[in-house]
Amino acid sequence: MIVGIDTYHDSAQKGRSVAGFVASTSGQRRCTKYFSCVSFHHVHQELLHSIEVMFNSALNAYHGIHGQLPERIMIYRDGVGEGQLPIVKEHEVAQFLSVIRRLGEDYRPKVTFTVVTKRVNARFFQSTARDLVNPNPGTVIDHEVTNPQRWDFYLISQSVRQGTVTPTAYNILYDTSGLPADRMQVLAYRLCHMYYNWPGTIRVPAPCQYAHKLAFLVGQSLHKEPHLALADKLYFL
Repeated sequence: MIVGIDTYHDSAQKGRSVAGFVASTSGQRRCTKYFSCVSFHHVHQELLHSIEVMFNSALNAYHGIHGQLPERIMIYRDGVGEGQLPIVKEHEVAQFLSVIRRLGEDYRPKVTFTVVTKRVNARFFQSTARDLVNPNPGTVIDHEVTNPQRWDFYLISQSVRQGTVTPTAYNILYDTSGLPADRMQVLAYRLCHMYYNWPGTIRVPAPCQYAHKLAFLVGQSLHKEPHLALADKLYFL
């Protein structure tokens, strides 16, 4: 199961935000069908009360389709600033693990929690014989300029025709998957290819973009939770 989470400010009510939660339900090695739900919370309030409910609903939807719970869960959290990483690790990661523990001692999936950051100041260039050019899509920078106290890397997933390409930062806050770093980087890059509304790559993994589109639709137009019958539809694209 691959999970994407993003938030958006509700335009109808000041001080309220919408959290979009999207989780794949199509089984191993596929990310074509998704379960989605939203929750509302105040701007200065953490997602403590809502993450457990949304994650539990996604696990129930997965179990209803496959008759079992997922063996591996990859979570991509968007909408988090650099200074909020300790808070997210302390509160939100703990809520995911709390739901898993309540499902029984026999259920111990491999969990990875990654924060995806689009607003970064870093820029990277590739040196050629004549000039400096943008790096090729798929370029990963995971040493020298990264934080030695965290497991993080920069990924350039797009090519631009004009200007300087902006990398995306990935901070892995929690990981029990046992996957090496290069496999995690390849997975993040491949997920950038799987957004339905664009034939090429996007800046973030597709579940993050789906969560953003869902939160944007609810926060900008609906201002209430969508009907449960739409939970397995990508109606927000």
